[in-house]
Amino acid sequence: MIVPMKKVSVVILEKEKQEALVKLRGLGVVHLDRIEGAGEKLAALKEDAASAVRTLSVLSEIKLPKNHKPDSVPALSDGKFVEKCAEVISLTEQKRFLFDEIASDAAELERFEKWGGVNPADFAYLAEKGIPLVMYEIPADKYSEIDKSVDTILVNSGKKDVRFLFLSKGSDRPEGLPPEAFAVPPPRCSTNELEAQIEADKKRISEIESELAANTAYIRQITAFKERLEKQIEFENVYSGMGKEDTGKDTALAWVSGYVPVDGFEKLASAAKQNGWALASDDPAAEDDPPTKLRNNKLVSLIYPLTDFLGTVPGYREFDISGWFLLFFTIFFGMIFGDGGYGMLVVLGAFALIIKTKKEGKSLNPGLGLLLMVGTATVVWGIVTCSWFGLGMDQLPSWIKAMSVPPLSNAYTQQYDGVHSQLTTDQNMQIFCFSLALIQLSVAHIKCFARDVKSLKAVGDLGSLFMLWGMFYIVLLLVVSGTIFSIDRVAAGIPIGTIAVVFVGGGFAMSFIFSNYDGSIGKSVLESCKNIISVILGVVNVFSDIVSYIRLWAVALAGSAISGTVNQMAGQMWGHAVLFLAFVVLLAFGHGLNIMLNVLSVIVHGVRLNTLEFSSHLGMAWSGYKYQPFSETANN
Repeated sequence: MIVPMKKVSVVILEKEKQEALVKLRGLGVVHLDRIEGAGEKLAALKEDAASAVRTLSVLSEIKLPKNHKPDSVPALSDGKFVEKCAEVISLTEQKRFLFDEIASDAAELERFEKWGGVNPADFAYLAEKGIPLVMYEIPADKYSEIDKSVDTILVNSGKKDVRFLFLSKGSDRPEGLPPEAFAVPPPRCSTNELEAQIEADKKRISEIESELAANTAYIRQITAFKERLEKQIEFENVYSGMGKEDTGKDTALAWVSGYVPVDGFEKLASAAKQNGWALASDDPAAEDDPPTKLRNNKLVSLIYPLTDFLGTVPGYREFDISGWFLLFFTIFFGMIFGDGGYGMLVVLGAFALIIKTKKEGKSLNPGLGLLLMVGTATVVWGIVTCSWFGLGMDQLPSWIKAMSVPPLSNAYTQQYDGVHSQLTTDQNMQIFCFSLALIQLSVAHIKCFARDVKSLKAVGDLGSLFMLWGMFYIVLLLVVSGTIFSIDRVAAGIPIGTIAVVFVGGGFAMSFIFSNYDGSIGKSVLESCKNIISVILGVVNVFSDIVSYIRLWAVALAGSAISGTVNQMAGQMWGHAVLFLAFVVLLAFGHGLNIMLNVLSVIVHGVRLNTLEFSSHLGMAWSGYKYQPFSETANN
């Protein structure tokens, strides 16, 4: 459920605001309105926090030996942590500068690689003695074109170019040099010095890396320091940004506003009474946008790690679909993975992580419970469909095939529906997917009907439900079998096809007239007329939304094909001792890759059906933001 909120404002004396904010933070119940603070202290705290984040980023990228044990380091004060972060950042910048210098010096050495050792001091000495020499290069086929009047000294030649020294008798370039000849600027220092500098820079880089590696022992402490800074920034932001009177008097007031869950309001009211704060409260108005706080039992709360990862939060006035999300996501996960063997691996992995967590004395991550639940669902679906590591039916024992459900099992190809003709396993799977769509989307419209039951708008919700039911049969007709699910089909004397068409038409009319009802039927119809294109497309969307659930079968079919192909490729190596290692590697890599692809498929398809198709029928936009109270501890 979404916990109801109270909109509150707390008014205090401006001179007591620091003490009051400390107590307010200790209560940990008020979600404050957005505040933008300012000031030198806040800026300094943000700068220190940014430095800590950068430091952690640098240290976390350092690769240490597997058997490395961090040295025990003394606890540092916050001031020392600022210095430590500055030291790490300085070392990082030095390292970057040295790498740039090495690259520059290496490029310079490469430029003079064919010249041999070059020392600018030697050229300067010769110039003082009246022998000014300039280095030149020229294409090999042009060297012979140099005029005889030009004094040159050949240094060496290659296939493509020639290097020579030119005895400069003036500042101008002599006319006898071909235009292809170009002067080579001397290096900033001798090539021997460049080589020595590169070696010195490499040595210093090695020393810096050792120093940085030693500082990895401070990662935990710097992380804790960063978290303390974040809480200080949060406090200082509120302190410097809260509303206040600028009268300069002792009676000047300051205030903050925000939202409090109804079950935490008494706690705030009691604190206000004890501390002499003025407290104003009211229910949120229609234009207000309160935060969303969800409260569910432990089972339903298993879905929170997934929704937190996705960042999906229902709006304060939207539905809390956590329970339905968990139920259908679990089913979708099992169907998309589609393999009982993969499900067993997920279950075993979840158990291993749970045991490891308990041995380490840590609290269990709710995500492990979700992992265990979806793994179990995958095993169940594997039993139903007789799918185990992509093995063929001839490779599975009869007792495993006996546990499967014939209409959906891969061990059977056809099953009589008992009315007209045969339905294949694939058709049964399609019907199952569409039935899931019918159930989940019906839940959406029933919830909307329950919400609007006191208004004629509920008639529009009922019309959408009828349209969904009628469209379900049309989907069966068009996608599964036009023979079995025909328009003129009669079952037990009931004209099912005709009823389906009536449901679609009647449901559309009810939705058209009442879906926009807000006190006037005429205005509701007019609003529908204004959006006639969208209203008509809505009928098509119902069809496409139902058909969209076929992805559960199609994606699982693709995964099954991949696992079968991997088994077939590896099977050719079975029985050859020399290829046993390759056999194991291929199976592990192939099935591992398939599992990873299945995980992506679950995120893309399994989540989509809940957050798009299901949510759109609920009218949800996931427009909310999470309730995060002003508190001393980290907000979860």
